[in-house]
Amino acid sequence: MLRVAVVGSGPSGVYTAQGLLQQDAEVLVDVLDRLPCPYGLVRYGVAPDHEKIKSLQNTLRTVLQEPRVRFLGGVQVGAGGVPAARLAELYHAVVYCVGAATDRRLGIPGEDLPGSWSATRFVSWYSAHPDAGPGGFVPGARAAVVIGVGNVAVDVTRILARGAAELSPTDMPQAALAALAASRVTDVHMVGRRGPSQARFTTKELRELGELPDAEVLVDPEELALDPQYADPTALPAVQRRNVEVLRAWAARPARGAARRIRLRFFLRPVAVLAREGRAGAVRFERTAPDGRDGVTGTGRFEDIEAQLVLRSVGYRGVPLEGLPFDAGRGTVPHLAGRVVRDGAVVPGQYVAGWIKRGPTGVIGTNRPCAKETVASLLADAPALVRRELPGDPAEVLRSEGIEPVEWGGWLAIERAEAELGASLGRGVVKLPDWESLLTAARSGSRPEG
Repeated sequence: MLRVAVVGSGPSGVYTAQGLLQQDAEVLVDVLDRLPCPYGLVRYGVAPDHEKIKSLQNTLRTVLQEPRVRFLGGVQVGAGGVPAARLAELYHAVVYCVGAATDRRLGIPGEDLPGSWSATRFVSWYSAHPDAGPGGFVPGARAAVVIGVGNVAVDVTRILARGAAELSPTDMPQAALAALAASRVTDVHMVGRRGPSQARFTTKELRELGELPDAEVLVDPEELALDPQYADPTALPAVQRRNVEVLRAWAARPARGAARRIRLRFFLRPVAVLAREGRAGAVRFERTAPDGRDGVTGTGRFEDIEAQLVLRSVGYRGVPLEGLPFDAGRGTVPHLAGRVVRDGAVVPGQYVAGWIKRGPTGVIGTNRPCAKETVASLLADAPALVRRELPGDPAEVLRSEGIEPVEWGGWLAIERAEAELGASLGRGVVKLPDWESLLTAARSGSRPEG
């Protein structure tokens, strides 16, 4: 009987487990996660006001409740936890689906000033990731600059511009909700170094900015016109064409004097975060211009945008996993159709899927074909892998070595605690925001059968 460990319980990990179940009638799959909670970026990356996307948790839940799947949360793999070599001894195969754990940096002066953060950290804070810490993002800030024009940039812009009444029905942690309710931010500038036809946000996300009840979107038609594709977007791919059409409509609308303003800016490249009284106070941008090769070049003209909160959203990046090869240039684990490759040779029994395999590209659904390819490779190798005798039930072995996994019953106890917390606050489900409260709740649950 084939035993497989899937490291990571986000979409790529759960789709990998699902693929194994569908194609092997006897395989046993343990889905391991460093956190005591499943679902990965669906729980800790999707914005709390995107309830339809967050409902994907129900689909992932169905897989994790399968009799041949076991969730083992609170298990660190690699540095400070279970070494990759030890995990390989406990299972016939290990599939790493750990995503891209850090953000890309701008590499400009002032980037680390107080008040200048990664959007990743801001998202983790309002999503109650237990590593996020207490926050301290918005107190005193009157204006914010979001650097980047992808969907994450749109998310953080929208959250900053939303009213507390709109966020209260979500599962946002109480401390983040209270901080945003007290926020004095009235102007949010979302800035891209290239033009509107090259922005990476989707049209659905973009349109949501124009639907906020107490905010308006302001776009400078002259700035948009710097894009050669703006005048006639018909040759653009469908998403980019629709984006330009939305921006064109907004640019033609007069300002209506809303309480909050979202200013979409293009052809501005950040060159420094400027200090005011020891913290971020403005961002200096250089005006760029199209270079005729889908890129931009600097013009030598500069503009300062005042902001006491600066959030960079310029992409994610994978980090090395102890015991696995790593391509530092790509931020991925080298592989051949999902099989881990070291020094040009396939490493038996080790596989990758998701962002650590292909880089931080695509949408949630992109993980399905990615996982399918890896599963096909693993099952093709299974006849050789399954010949190796294992030392016993991996979960019991881990317990004997001092590691106490949070199983499904522990996760259900966390869910109950979050429902009770929400009820006590007059809200719906409210996430527990820290390690102590999560683990305390998990320990109150019983270990599930099997």
